[in-house]
Amino acid sequence: MKRIVILGSTGSIGTQTLDIVRKNPDRFKVVALTCASNPELMKAQAAEFGVPEKNCYICDGDDRENAALLIEAATLDCDLVVNALMGMRGLEPTYHAIMAGRDVALANKETLVAGGEIIMKAARDKRVLILPIDSEHSAIFQCLEGNGGAYCASFSEKTENVGAGDRKVKKLILTCSGGPFRGYTAKMLEKVSLAEALRHPKWNMGKKITVDSATLMNKGLELIEARWLFDIAPADIEIVVHPQSIVHSAVEFADNSVLAQLGVPDMRIPISLAMGYPDRIESGEAELDFFNMASNLSFERPDYGTFTCLGLAREAIERGGSCPVVLNGANEELVSLFLEEKISFTDIQKTLKDIIDSHKAVYNISMDEILEIDRDTRRMIRERY
Repeated sequence: MKRIVILGSTGSIGTQTLDIVRKNPDRFKVVALTCASNPELMKAQAAEFGVPEKNCYICDGDDRENAALLIEAATLDCDLVVNALMGMRGLEPTYHAIMAGRDVALANKETLVAGGEIIMKAARDKRVLILPIDSEHSAIFQCLEGNGGAYCASFSEKTENVGAGDRKVKKLILTCSGGPFRGYTAKMLEKVSLAEALRHPKWNMGKKITVDSATLMNKGLELIEARWLFDIAPADIEIVVHPQSIVHSAVEFADNSVLAQLGVPDMRIPISLAMGYPDRIESGEAELDFFNMASNLSFERPDYGTFTCLGLAREAIERGGSCPVVLNGANEELVSLFLEEKISFTDIQKTLKDIIDSHKAVYNISMDEILEIDRDTRRMIRERY
């Protein structure tokens, strides 16, 4: 039985993680929960899963006191920390969980976007696993395991310190639904409303990640994550628009053979895989019905000219250093401003371009420097608007 800590138990990923626990009560014991804004739901979760009150943490801010509470939860005695937090507040708990020797099931993008180099080195040094929850990275992980190797650049009991490049990988193929505005022109994007941006055609997610999916920044952030998680050059990561969201990603090998992972678009499948690893366990999700699919599977090139966030993310990781930190922090604040209806949809990508174009990258940055750059970037965005 795995003892698990869930950071962000009341959000979309957190509640679906507990669905997996309900389906597999003989496999998991929940030992701690955290939440930011829904303590009543967390209280109900704690009662259902027998979590003691002292291990229920309300972390409703981004100050040092709340950061300390998240770190405390992440370093409790357990087998697996599920990081379902949103935003930069997920970075430090991940790092400290790794340093405490805990495996991490990771749904928090900012951990690897802003701190990928530090996080993956810590995972290798401490010989712990970073298990991806994002459906795309989970798909790549499964394809690489199907080739008989370790799935990522962190420690594996199969093969130590093996990255994608060591297994004759030609490229990673990240699939993308295209979001609600697939096929739009740049002019059409200027008239997009908040309500329209929050209507994702395939996935049911939180507001921030739904807006990121509409701008396609979500896919740009996943590209940066994949660079670190699978130890592969950004140039060897291709993004392919796949509107049906059945193929969750793929890997092309040196002999031009491609392995892909398919499934219905539901996060319980990658969550269950990360939680049960190395076993496959009951996800509670429907089977993929090949004979009654709504349409044929189709694939398109992304429109980099209209959805400029994709190119900005690629530029940021290619430049490296502090660039992804600035991109991530600026994007997070801009999305918040859009959700507050203080800026337009296209203000997000226009401002991001200005920020990245003017940023002078610094390198070999520490954890404290990452956090400082992030704070400065957010302050700059708020002052601008």
